[in-house]
Amino acid sequence: MKVFAVGMITTPPTPEQQPQLMAKEVPHTLQLYLDGKIEQFWFRQDRPGVFFLMDVESIDEAKATVDELPLTEGGFMTFELTPVGPLAPLGRLIQKK
Repeated sequence: MKVFAVGMITTPPTPEQQPQLMAKEVPHTLQLYLDGKIEQFWFRQDRPGVFFLMDVESIDEAKATVDELPLTEGGFMTFELTPVGPLAPLGRLIQKK
């Protein structure tokens, strides 16, 4: 199943906390990408945060995965999770033979 995980920074880390946190956050995120759980990722342009397109078995798996990220574990970020799928109404445009 595909899930959009929209991460929002709720409590920005201090400048002193950032190097240590990001030294853990970046490799963790890259490992999720290499494991195929995160297919694509983007930085938000409107506010601090990220968008992940995830490939997981369930919303519960997506939640467990993002909850293990250092920024989330530390209380700095929260995620909104939305399951997505094919745009089914487009099937109406296909003529059946």
